[in-house]
Amino acid sequence: MASIIKKVALAGGSGRLGPAILEQLLAHNYDVTVLTRVESTATFPAAAKVQRVDYSSKESLVAALKGQDAVVSAIANPAIDKQIILIDAAVEAGVKRFLPSEFGSDTTNPKAAVLPVFRNKVNSQKALQERAAASTTGFTYTTVITGPLIGWVLTQAFLSVKDKRATLYDGGDHVFSTTTLETIGKAVCAVLAHPDETANRVVKVHDTATTLNELLAKAQKSVGAEGWTITKPSVDELLGSSWAGVKQGKFDWPTLFGFVITAIQGDGYGGKLENIDNKLLGIPELSDEELQAVVDKVAKY
Repeated sequence: MASIIKKVALAGGSGRLGPAILEQLLAHNYDVTVLTRVESTATFPAAAKVQRVDYSSKESLVAALKGQDAVVSAIANPAIDKQIILIDAAVEAGVKRFLPSEFGSDTTNPKAAVLPVFRNKVNSQKALQERAAASTTGFTYTTVITGPLIGWVLTQAFLSVKDKRATLYDGGDHVFSTTTLETIGKAVCAVLAHPDETANRVVKVHDTATTLNELLAKAQKSVGAEGWTITKPSVDELLGSSWAGVKQGKFDWPTLFGFVITAIQGDGYGGKLENIDNKLLGIPELSDEELQAVVDKVAKY
């Protein structure tokens, strides 16, 4: 039986995901310590402790993680190559549970796992599996997969509700999972509250499975159907362009973006999460009306 988790260290508490996870951890009465870079000027709620660390120093991280029951990593994608140091520090410090920075596309899907944009995430998963298998102190992990953030889908990646622009890859009928920031925070708390059921495994949770056309219809209901600019590019062409860029030594965001889109919209890449754990975690899926409310809220900003 896993130990009860009370003390949680949150790495990356000031990025896109961190504040939402921190809010839910505090709301669920966890004793939270936020790990932040020494040079960071970010501020955090008074209810959270703050520990300044050097993410490139295992010694610094071990000292910060002593006495913690769990580590939740919300490290931003460009810095995930540093995550294995954090994993090893957690093992040495005696931490019992580690949640890596995932919370997006299903990088455990074989086709998605070979996409270069997910290389560091896949390496972290392998490291966690190896450390957990070799542990004599009860070190375990949980990888949380959620699909892309719905706010990102509606404002940057596929639609821009404010500008009335929509990019409907392959026509926009591919079904994919998507999740709000709030639900990601709740999923983290639910995993920590179910340590036995979620130990050393992948947990999948989403708010809904939908299509770009369905989201466009809801966006048009929010802001009107007139004046939209709609394009329908090919996922295969975008993927081909990204692979060509990588072969030329390009690893910039425009090149990697094609791989992210493919993981969400490409056939066989796991964009629609299967065998979800919403019931285990006590997280209901959004109704059609609730999804419309989410879109309406995004449309206001």
